[in-house]
Amino acid sequence: MEKQLMSISDSLVNKQTFLEIQECNEETLEYGLKLSDEDIRVILKTRNNALRSNGRFEFGGVIVKKIISAFCESPYISQYNYLETIDELIDIFYFYKNETMDEISDDELIDLMKNYFDNECQGSLELLSDRYLYNVAHNIKFGVNDFAGEDEMKILEEYFSMEGDEE
Repeated sequence: MEKQLMSISDSLVNKQTFLEIQECNEETLEYGLKLSDEDIRVILKTRNNALRSNGRFEFGGVIVKKIISAFCESPYISQYNYLETIDELIDIFYFYKNETMDEISDDELIDLMKNYFDNECQGSLELLSDRYLYNVAHNIKFGVNDFAGEDEMKILEEYFSMEGDEE
């Protein structure tokens, strides 16, 4: 009986999440991006698998909607790679939400992902996951206050600008 209740509950959550993700098309059409009903089913499956494999729970599609909204304007996403990119970003998000031990908020993680993806990674999901977010998670685990490394960059920029002033 308990398993049937969970199944009904999961089904209702999936239906609600489906509709929430479908609403994103209104915003993304401006960028030439649209998810079909089948695309949304793929995303839901990815989301559910990512939640399960990372031991996380979530009601509704808030995170998926935030990821879609943040990334739809990226110059590195087109209709051609839209589904695959969003799908992978969902996996990356939930993995690094665990790896950062929930020390940063959902919005902060999505902002970091978007910033790195559009700038340093130039659209490379591998660089985003395997280098930049890995470093953020590593820094958080080892107590580095500036987990994104911005202070390091400022120090290097100041150092190199001072070096150029000496000439």
